[in-house]
Amino acid sequence: MIRAVGPHSRPTAAEPTEVLRVRYRTVGDMSCTGAVLSEAADNTAVLHEVAAATITERGATRADDRLSEAAMEDRKKDGYF
Repeated sequence: MIRAVGPHSRPTAAEPTEVLRVRYRTVGDMSCTGAVLSEAADNTAVLHEVAAATITERGATRADDRLSEAAMEDRKKDGYF
């Protein structure tokens, strides 16, 4: 999973960092949404990428699903939603 680096999301010493061209599947928070590699520069190009995809982006970009089975519920309890 590609995650952004920022004030709320820092890589561990074992995680490499690099600059990539990406887009996000949906509007979200960088702490819970992964990015998708993309060269798309406009909506039409994004639509072409999505149409050609062989797997869903949702399963590849929801960081909470990889943290724990209850991560999304925990965010709800904390008032994130």
